[in-house]
Amino acid sequence: MKYISNKIVCGALSMLALLGTTSCSEDFLKEDAGHLYTDALLETEEGALKMAAGLYANIRWHFGYEWAYGITLYGCDEFTTGADNTSDIWNTYDNNLNALDFTKALGAPNNNCPAVSALWNQMYYGISTANLVISKAEKVSDENSRNKAMGEAYFLRGYNYYRLFAQYGGVVIQTEPANGEVKKDYTRSTAEETLNQVISDFEKAYEMLPKDKWRGNGTWTKYTAAHFLAKALLFRQSERNSDWNSKYDKTTDLNRVIALCDEVIAACPLAANYSDLYANWTGINCPNEGLSEILMAAEHNGDSSTQGRFGNRTYNYFSPQFSNFSGGWIKRGAYIGEMDFQRCRPTEYTYSTYDNVNDARMWKTFKTVYGLNNQQMSQQAVMDKYGFTADQVPTIGDQGCIFILNKKSDSRFDGEPYGTFGRGGQDHTFINPETGKWVPNAFPLFMNGQYVLYNYGVSGNTATSNVFCGINKTADGSRTAEKGDAHRDVIMARTGETYLVKAEAQVRLAKYQDAISTINVLRARAQWKKGEDRSYYTDGSMAFLKADGGMTDNSIAGNNSNCKDASGKTMTMTEAYYASHLHKNTYYLSTGIAETTDPSDLQIQSYSQLPAEDEAILAAIGASGDYERMLNFVFNERTRECIGEWNRWEELSRAGLLIKRAKAFNPEAKNIKAGKHELRPIPQAFIDALQNSDGTNLSAEQKAAWQNPGY
Repeated sequence: MKYISNKIVCGALSMLALLGTTSCSEDFLKEDAGHLYTDALLETEEGALKMAAGLYANIRWHFGYEWAYGITLYGCDEFTTGADNTSDIWNTYDNNLNALDFTKALGAPNNNCPAVSALWNQMYYGISTANLVISKAEKVSDENSRNKAMGEAYFLRGYNYYRLFAQYGGVVIQTEPANGEVKKDYTRSTAEETLNQVISDFEKAYEMLPKDKWRGNGTWTKYTAAHFLAKALLFRQSERNSDWNSKYDKTTDLNRVIALCDEVIAACPLAANYSDLYANWTGINCPNEGLSEILMAAEHNGDSSTQGRFGNRTYNYFSPQFSNFSGGWIKRGAYIGEMDFQRCRPTEYTYSTYDNVNDARMWKTFKTVYGLNNQQMSQQAVMDKYGFTADQVPTIGDQGCIFILNKKSDSRFDGEPYGTFGRGGQDHTFINPETGKWVPNAFPLFMNGQYVLYNYGVSGNTATSNVFCGINKTADGSRTAEKGDAHRDVIMARTGETYLVKAEAQVRLAKYQDAISTINVLRARAQWKKGEDRSYYTDGSMAFLKADGGMTDNSIAGNNSNCKDASGKTMTMTEAYYASHLHKNTYYLSTGIAETTDPSDLQIQSYSQLPAEDEAILAAIGASGDYERMLNFVFNERTRECIGEWNRWEELSRAGLLIKRAKAFNPEAKNIKAGKHELRPIPQAFIDALQNSDGTNLSAEQKAAWQNPGY
């Protein structure tokens, strides 16, 4: 978005002083303190619109570091930890998840663990700036410009309070700029008051924001506000608020949710192909970043001046640690679209929730094949070690690592008839029956009716396995260094989720068959289309080379890589790319079906007859009765449609499903407790800085009253 600014207003923002953050020196997006907007400029049409554009920078924070996944995806049913324990406390709920930021001084393995105070601080930073924009922009004479600037400010304030409410419950509500006053005697609002503030701000944004993306891709529009207003109203009628939400008419709220969702669905239709949302990312500002389905995104580009302190680091978190376990057969580098930091390891539940034959979303999301890009052993050495024939030995560009996403009932690999499975660092003999070649790293999901994928990790501990099949939604081949900044936008809301919000509202109104009809629209897109190649795979790695689908060639494409071919020659980055990115998946090996180009069918006929995958999940958590079954079904479909999209913890907490589903499907979340872990602790640093109105410090009892239950 060309109007995004990296400048801020140097106004007196009282909450920032209390948080220990200053508005003029914080290195959030490399602000230029010599070019700050003044209060007077904010009252002009140009100044108000430019300052409102600067609000967009606040949302980039969410995806700049470990907090991107730690506070949103850990500790739930979909993901658990790999072998890296940087953010482990957010997944295990051990005693180190408390009101203090977990640092190395307190026993953390490093200083990168997401701080309890991080979201709190950054959301108030944005709120304070939004308050200033609202107070000044209302003086802009041009109504169109005034509404645009104020609509964006109301939206950001509502969004930030939504995130605070979703994580902490009731928080401090501040809706006026400080005007030079440093305030320390805040009152904590109730959960009801906080959520109603969210709803009010989204209502104003909905009324003021235009329908078009007038700033370009990433612009917050009327439909962005409608989506989040629907989510906020759904939140009000959800289980977490059952102690007070009966005073709001359930039917009125939920019918409004459905009406808002219908408005979004009509104006912002689904992308025709699920791959276009994530897999078909071809480079910086590529056309698919402008899809009508995308309602909100954290914008990124190739301009280093707006990169900020962290930039987009999400490409690090969803890949297995192939550079560690592959035995040297696969080398990492910028020619592969992701880094193998193995933070987010899908659970058995996540893989099992898909119909692996008929649901194309599985194969357009999970990366099941890595190409062999480094000839670690000579052909003769492999033959001598394993007794293979020459034609069974793989070489550059063959399969270096495969994941077989089979079902628990699949007996084809029982007894390992094609050779033993294992990683490159282990002796194993698996010959792929499709290629006739040994695969240095080969792993099934299930054998003998048991989940086995997590048994192959280097640690030998199923709780810390670095071997898993990861997802591709953040892959970025435009990086110009192995650990360089990514440049793709991060989708924060889209119409695919709007359908799920609508379906959940219908479930809450006991309109179960209507909910099935709503979800069937998503499932129709997820079906294989006639003529579609089910064995084809791609991801954002393709941005590396124009000849393979990228918009441009990466500037390092001609450089030498860290990979060697069979002759011992160092390969170029281009050669390493082609060896790594094979455009193949393990669909037919995983399913065992005959090759086909027929369309598939995912349509559900009745809410009383759910798919087998869902019935198994519902049985595992003991769900009974139409309401409980259908609510959980919606959340199963959320996994299939929205896996890894940065809001799972908040959604499960909202619907009262967090504890049961985490206990059932995430073995490492064993310490989770009902009545405590549905909320996060209020940061102790904030509480300790509070004072009474007379300037005295809070007593121990007063501080305790500020804290959430159990902490």
